[in-house]
Amino acid sequence: MNNLKSTLLNLPPVVKNLLIINTLMLLATWVLQQTGIDLNKILGLYFFESEHFMPFQYVTHMFMHANIMHLFFNMFALFMFGRVLESVWGPKRFLTYYMITGLGAAALHTFVIWLDYSSVMKAFTAFSNTPTPELFSSIINDALGRPAAWVYEFADKWADNPDSVEYAKRGVEIAHQAITASINGVTIGASGAVFGILLAFGMLFPNTELMLLFPPIPIKAKYFVIGYGAIELYSGFQHSAGDNVAHFAHLGGMLFGFILIKYWQKHSNRFY
Repeated sequence: MNNLKSTLLNLPPVVKNLLIINTLMLLATWVLQQTGIDLNKILGLYFFESEHFMPFQYVTHMFMHANIMHLFFNMFALFMFGRVLESVWGPKRFLTYYMITGLGAAALHTFVIWLDYSSVMKAFTAFSNTPTPELFSSIINDALGRPAAWVYEFADKWADNPDSVEYAKRGVEIAHQAITASINGVTIGASGAVFGILLAFGMLFPNTELMLLFPPIPIKAKYFVIGYGAIELYSGFQHSAGDNVAHFAHLGGMLFGFILIKYWQKHSNRFY
């Protein structure tokens, strides 16, 4: 108990303040929800085509979390690995790394959404010109992943009446609403920066053994990072229905972290 208390009191300044800010923002979110204000919808990151998008969200979304477990896992990783990195790099370099990896994560996440959005919009344009039940189902699945039951029921009814002008008109409206809904999803959390921290720890201390929880076996940091990155890459390309995890944001944090560390290694005379 005394060792834990000593560790908490002696945390390096940037990690300590990040832990405090993220915790306070979750508390503020809970308090303001009682007044009808949802901070996650204001400070979370939206795609730039969304009506809710604001440029400052690229920074503020990193300090917002959905719930206590979301906050705990991110802050635990920051506590475990971030304090080691800050002790090695110093506060300025660590804060620079944290912010760049967080912004890089958001940038890659936005780019992937833009690729999906562009593809869906091309399909929607073709569908609008020649609406068919088959194209409708394809667009809905691409935009929403898991549509509501009534959407499937509508598609089935339209398939039974493929020449119906009324069904075609309604189908175009529903498809447009689905695309709008798909770009109005909000992204929150420090996960991008945290994955950058995991990458940095694996690069700086590759042979340090970490103890996994599931399964409870030791693994070297370099293999842990490689494995975690591979899982995120696979998950990102799966587009599993109902998966609300921003896998490419995690990969973005690791990618920008790798680039930044290599840059620092090449230009060792530049501290930040």
